[in-house]
Amino acid sequence: MIAERLTALRELMRREHLSAFIFPSTDPHQGEYVPDHWKGREWISGFDGSAGTAVVTLHSAALWTDSRYFIAAAEQLKDTEYQLMKLKMPGTPTIAEWLGQELKTVRSAEVGIDGMVSSARVVRDLIGELRLQGGITLRTNLDPLKQIWRERPVIPENKIELQPLKYAGESARDKVARIRKALRRQHANGMLMASLDDIAWTLNLRGTDVHCTPVFVAYLLVSSVDVTLFVSPAKLTDEVKAYLAEEGVMLRDYEEIADGLKHYFEYNILMDPDEVNYTLSQMVTRKVVEAESPVKRMKTVKNEVEMEGFHHAMLRDGVAMVKFLKWLSEYPDVTKLTELTIDEKLTALRAEQPLYRDLSFDTIAGYADHGAIVHYEATPETATHLKPEGLLLLDSGAQYQDGTTDITRTIALGPLTDEERKVYTLVLKGHIALSRAVFPEGTSGTQLDVLARQFMWREGLNYLHGTGHGVGSYLSVHEGPHQFRMEWKPAPLVAGMTITDEPGLYLEGKFGVRIENTLLVVPAMETAFGRYLQFEPLTLCPIDKRLIMMEMLTDEERQWLNDYHALVYERLSPCLNQEENDWLRAQTSKI
Repeated sequence: MIAERLTALRELMRREHLSAFIFPSTDPHQGEYVPDHWKGREWISGFDGSAGTAVVTLHSAALWTDSRYFIAAAEQLKDTEYQLMKLKMPGTPTIAEWLGQELKTVRSAEVGIDGMVSSARVVRDLIGELRLQGGITLRTNLDPLKQIWRERPVIPENKIELQPLKYAGESARDKVARIRKALRRQHANGMLMASLDDIAWTLNLRGTDVHCTPVFVAYLLVSSVDVTLFVSPAKLTDEVKAYLAEEGVMLRDYEEIADGLKHYFEYNILMDPDEVNYTLSQMVTRKVVEAESPVKRMKTVKNEVEMEGFHHAMLRDGVAMVKFLKWLSEYPDVTKLTELTIDEKLTALRAEQPLYRDLSFDTIAGYADHGAIVHYEATPETATHLKPEGLLLLDSGAQYQDGTTDITRTIALGPLTDEERKVYTLVLKGHIALSRAVFPEGTSGTQLDVLARQFMWREGLNYLHGTGHGVGSYLSVHEGPHQFRMEWKPAPLVAGMTITDEPGLYLEGKFGVRIENTLLVVPAMETAFGRYLQFEPLTLCPIDKRLIMMEMLTDEERQWLNDYHALVYERLSPCLNQEENDWLRAQTSKI
């Protein structure tokens, strides 16, 4: 099937005099997760990870992705002509470098990329990089999928819903006023908002256009005097239209965004080059202020109502997790369970909880060697039966209307090896060290990342994914720009932010370990040296003590674990029956 698609693409490329075409994983809104209509990279390559870029020439093909997907991508690409390019690994060429080699004998080579699904920054950088590779030019006005993807899904037109003020904590009108104030500080008269979660947050609206992420396809154009939502009319209920009119938001069709930009009347307009696609960035007739969208950081700092919502959502999620873990620990014959059974049971328990709306991402349930595949997703063909031994890595989360959850636990199913226990304890020590951090205001998460890795580095071990990401308030489970990771990202942590703490270690062909809590950044103290911050754990779920090499823990680490488990029991026990309480008491007992 992939071979047939490549043949059709290459026939089109020859007609268009293109030597190569680039397929990013993004959509016109630069989302990490995208509606099916824009999953062109997956369609042309067969690789279904959330991050990656496929490049096809007339005689070769390659796919770039990061360490989360090395194992999965290798498996999905093995029966195709695609060569796997491992990002950030020694010897891996950039896309431009690879094209320079592949097209070095082609005169006046031209490469295509759809400017509507590629950010302004990516395209501009690529233009410069390709120019250095023998003068290769880049064309941005062609979407080959319109011609060769015959059963392409339509752009979704699902109905938009209100996110009530009792969960949002701030009106859309007030948010727009804050945005305008921030724009004035950046000397901008208005802005084009393209990020779907930014739009949903700003307007206190939610949708179902993206799998597991409650957003809807739209653009928002903000000027100094008005706000216009560009959205398909089919998505609007009478209630939503009345609400938007009351909030002072005008409506135009989604397809009219180009016209809206051409007739934008202000002196200048802010466009975030990482969020606005290249094609739209070229349609503005006014001066462009290139800067980060102020909304990106605004929505990461939760207000009091959102923080309260997170606590409630985590409580309900913790109840579902405890019910699940008790069920699994008491299951009479785990060999009758599969990774899919695990997923289905946990999802059903979450769905019983009030305000449950959806999963926040597809559950990762990896038993034994599947746990070493960082973003493994079981299918009917790959799902492994469990055994009464070894490790189950379970990374999951839910969308509740008052908060989004993300938790990972690694669970012992029976006898363990010393290697499994040592790796688990190294990960736990890193998790605890980061969770216990106290740091001055202005500190970036990337300055703290080493706390989670220090113990495994001493053993010559490491993991290549980030240690933590922001979490939205009934929005995307991945929210930035703040994060924990090795690469420098200068986004300071601010009180009110949510962020995950999820170090891991993965031994290919053996097992994987990850422990994850979602944290809330809160004030710690104020001294002569300034204000200090710390983390409050939001996630409420026991950490499997059977896996710990106790002799590897310090007294401070033991105390942290005991304190955390006391918190888990205190918060969850009133919500459980007697049998569940007895089970939880044992799981959270002191070490």
